[in-house]
Amino acid sequence: MSKRILIVDDAAFMRMMIKDILTKNNFEVVGEAADGAQAVEKYMELKPDLVTMDITMPEMDGIAALKAIKEKDPSATIIMCSAMGQQAMVIDAIQAGAKDFIVKPFQADRVVEAIQKALG
Repeated sequence: MSKRILIVDDAAFMRMMIKDILTKNNFEVVGEAADGAQAVEKYMELKPDLVTMDITMPEMDGIAALKAIKEKDPSATIIMCSAMGQQAMVIDAIQAGAKDFIVKPFQADRVVEAIQKALG
């Protein structure tokens, strides 16, 4: 059975890029969210196997959403997506329980490798 993934990014084209990479690699994208608040809501509703979470978003950023999801479900598997130069935020995210991070612009093989590693 394919792994179920929730994609969180405020940029629709970024969600589309990730979705394209994932579906080509036999992952099932079960939902998408455009901000952290939506991410928490969709996570609780869909219970995906993994979440790809953008760091910088309006309303609630990725780190706040990561913490909120981890609070509700400590076993949640979340990978952060960051732009270059966001090292401090990435460190915060890892300390808050993120499994890994992928850097934009995305390289398909790195995305797939990070997801497979995180899902163990």
